[in-house]
Amino acid sequence: MTRVSDHDAPGLVEHLECALGPIRTGWTVAPDGAKTPFQIVRFAGGSGAGSVAYSTLGLSRRVLPSPTSDLRIRQELLMLAPDALEPDDVASLLLQVGEMAIRMGRALLRGDVIGPAGALVPGSDLTALYVTMPTYFPDEFATYSDDDGTIVIAWLVPITDSEADYVSNHGWDAFEDRLSEQDPDLVDFHRTAMTL
Repeated sequence: MTRVSDHDAPGLVEHLECALGPIRTGWTVAPDGAKTPFQIVRFAGGSGAGSVAYSTLGLSRRVLPSPTSDLRIRQELLMLAPDALEPDDVASLLLQVGEMAIRMGRALLRGDVIGPAGALVPGSDLTALYVTMPTYFPDEFATYSDDDGTIVIAWLVPITDSEADYVSNHGWDAFEDRLSEQDPDLVDFHRTAMTL
């Protein structure tokens, strides 16, 4: 764990901190000791009491093509987790997903599912990550614009095997309808699966 630097993106840092509170710590070295291609940061707050936010910082320097259009997308990834969850576990998940996007050479889009690939954290039934807009925050939080264009904030939501299957079989819009109807706590890494 090392101190985060915001010299490369002061405006983006301010945008994130306005909604999530000040950055408390950051990671620039992977578990194997290698320098990471972007930072992971942990904020003081999250979407409510008992939650805390983590995000990539610097992933947006990579302009990644959309797999479904001619768009080229700059994005940062966001996760919300219980404050009590081991920070290194969440930071590791974000690092893996961001590095995967770089390796694949494509942006992550709303409705994408990463996994399933086993329990996201020990003792959890959540095995995959669902990409969506950060709906727990005001609409203006979802994007940030600077001189180089727009940066999209993509929220990675932990989901179960059955929920991942539902997205695959019925589409992301139907899945988000179920989310709206049942309103599960998407910050809880130990929640039970929705009824689908």
